[in-house]
Amino acid sequence: MRKLFLSMVMSVCVATGFAQKTLVLYYSENGTTKTVAEELQKQLGADIEAVEAVEAYTGDFQATIQRGNKERESGQWPAIKPLKKKIADYDVVFLGYPIWFGTYANPMVTLIKEQDFAGKTIVPFCTFGSGGLNTSSADLKKALPKAKIEKGYGVRTARVAKAAKELNRFLIENGYKKGSVKKLADYSEQKPVTAAEKALFDEACSSYQFPLGTPETVGKRATDDGTDYKFSVKSRGMDGKEATSTIYVTVEKGAKAEFTEVVR
Repeated sequence: MRKLFLSMVMSVCVATGFAQKTLVLYYSENGTTKTVAEELQKQLGADIEAVEAVEAYTGDFQATIQRGNKERESGQWPAIKPLKKKIADYDVVFLGYPIWFGTYANPMVTLIKEQDFAGKTIVPFCTFGSGGLNTSSADLKKALPKAKIEKGYGVRTARVAKAAKELNRFLIENGYKKGSVKKLADYSEQKPVTAAEKALFDEACSSYQFPLGTPETVGKRATDDGTDYKFSVKSRGMDGKEATSTIYVTVEKGAKAEFTEVVR
């Protein structure tokens, strides 16, 4: 009888699943990633904690670049303050950071080295000037081979006001939150860029401080809010060699064109 009872309990647990305990754990230098983290915490009803460097960064772009480069070249990563939360107490960790040097910010390197994420489900989220979600997620997979790195969310600093709506879709589509959203259409086949599409691309990228290249082909899709574009772009890499990137642009009804992400 006892074996039958235990078997029934296990069957119910498998069928219904246990509620997973979730932590939003993030580093934010100037408050942008914090804004996204707090929105995530709000929508998930999760616990939240900030990673803090013992010697805080100033928030000045050039100062951060100089200090960050020295840390990366020397391998002397910044010390961080002890966490109040215990990673072992959580099943899912939403791990957030700004993108530095194409990957997660330096304090996150220290966190990953000091904490045990084995067996945890990690959902990356990041803020960036142009892109870096794909490269930072790939680096997380290498650094945390015993964790399960799931599809992540990224948003440009210039578009952080859009994060709440985008996070709602992301969380529902990936099963972290109950609800329903209309499925987005696939992008159309890539076709040569017209003069009007080139002008739209230039408008979307005009405020960015670095050249993003020349669009050659584009696919698009209609949404309830407007139109999304997927440009294939020729540019120059850091080594000066020709490279191809994908740049996503959105044009909401009555609004100016904005690029949302560069995938290199």
